[in-house]
Amino acid sequence: MTDLALPGSIEPAVRRPDLDKGFNPLTLILFLGGLAVGLLFVAYSLYVDVSAVESQPKTYLPYFLLFVALIIALGFEFVNGFHDTANAVATVIYTHSMPAEFAVVWSGFFNFLGVSVSSGAVAFGIISLLPVELILQVGSSAGFAMVFALLIAAILWNLGTWWFGLPASSSHTMIGSVIGVGVANAIEHGRSGTSGVDWSKATEIGYALLLSPIVGFVLAAVMLLLLKVLVKSPALYSAPKSNEAPPLWIRGLLILTCTGVSFAHGSNDGQKGMGLIMLILIGTVPTAYALNRALPETAIVEFQQTSQAAAAVVEGKASGHGIIGNPRPAVTAYIAQHQLNEGTYPSLAALMREISKEISEPGSVAKIPLSAVGNVRNDIYLASEAIRFLMKDDAAELSSADVATLNAYKKSIDKSTKFIPFWVKIAVAVALGLGTMVGWKRIVVTVGEKIGKTHLTYGQGAAAELVAAATIAAADNFGLPVSTTHVLSSGIAGTMAANGSGLQLSTLRNIAMAWILTLPVAMTLSGTLYTIFSRIF
Repeated sequence: MTDLALPGSIEPAVRRPDLDKGFNPLTLILFLGGLAVGLLFVAYSLYVDVSAVESQPKTYLPYFLLFVALIIALGFEFVNGFHDTANAVATVIYTHSMPAEFAVVWSGFFNFLGVSVSSGAVAFGIISLLPVELILQVGSSAGFAMVFALLIAAILWNLGTWWFGLPASSSHTMIGSVIGVGVANAIEHGRSGTSGVDWSKATEIGYALLLSPIVGFVLAAVMLLLLKVLVKSPALYSAPKSNEAPPLWIRGLLILTCTGVSFAHGSNDGQKGMGLIMLILIGTVPTAYALNRALPETAIVEFQQTSQAAAAVVEGKASGHGIIGNPRPAVTAYIAQHQLNEGTYPSLAALMREISKEISEPGSVAKIPLSAVGNVRNDIYLASEAIRFLMKDDAAELSSADVATLNAYKKSIDKSTKFIPFWVKIAVAVALGLGTMVGWKRIVVTVGEKIGKTHLTYGQGAAAELVAAATIAAADNFGLPVSTTHVLSSGIAGTMAANGSGLQLSTLRNIAMAWILTLPVAMTLSGTLYTIFSRIF
């Protein structure tokens, strides 16, 4: 290897890490072993859950669709792993803190852990963007068309941007796919395309995706400048002089930040697949997954208390009006159109009374008849979503005490529907973790070599990853999806700017172009696929 610099790359070329070394046989054995164990665990868990509620299936068609949908959903997480998580390992690889082949295995393991302990808030935040009529009929042909269109559109765009080495956002892609399906579904039903999406939630998520790269750029730049004031060690701000590992304390810091980003990425990005897998399970095997049958009886006591208080608030707003007949269409219309009218409160009050009867009479969620679980789940979903919109609706004229009461009720009923079985977390964790070990090189080269004009220093890598880990963890707590890709790549750009290292504008322009195109392309792909699949199914 010579010291000559190559056009468009960092210099001198001798500092470039060895990215071409293949996996040794042991790593390959571990990879295949992990894949086999994960698939067997998923199959066994499904068998146990379904056998507990269904003695003999009437038809095997739903299970075939379930198998295909699960493979596609886990395929999305696999692609997400090698597309997004490459950002986490770029800094440790380019500072020679870890060999490339070990770094991706390390990152994959902590992605696995991050998914395993995630809260699920992001998963259900994504689901709430979908059209209410498709959520209620997720087991129908339109429901399967929705799930397949979402996942395949996201996979296609992720693979395309990966092929060109562009750090595009899987979160951004998934949101675009969700909006595309919502718009296409509304148009197919003769409504305005804008009526098929919860735009308030989409705007909230959009702000998170828009602001996260800005936050990454600014905070990483500030972090680097702060490090320079507090830590005077010149070695921290110097590029590697050779292919040798950095001093031990610097190496430990970089490995720690890589670990944090990997863990945070798993806890946030892994949830997108979880939410869609739950929709697949509810649509194909509702008797096993529509309701959380593992809820303790104490949850029923809590529900009864919050239900009485919330019913008093809603019935007070109903002004003495009652509903004769089915209250669900009026509640569904409010969720879809976000327009409060004189029938909204009476209908919601009637629905809440029915939910109270459906849950309280059996004594526990586990004792609800199998034939009724799908309907109970839909009723709970309708009430929960209607209350969510009411609490943000100025026309509802709710006091702060009313909002607190309704929020407590919403939390108590959500426990029965917003749950993720442990095996789903493990399946997604395995897919994301194994994906990290495959195809990472393209994105790593872009992040490590093509953002700044000089070699990444130890301090720059640490600052960018500290900010990325903190930003993603904060978003996870608020149930918001953010882009690991954009936070980290913009963080590295921020440290380059703060250090006066210079930026490769062509790379930044390509990344920005991918960011701009992701939403419309994902919307177009998913909307088109939904239209096609809804006719096929």
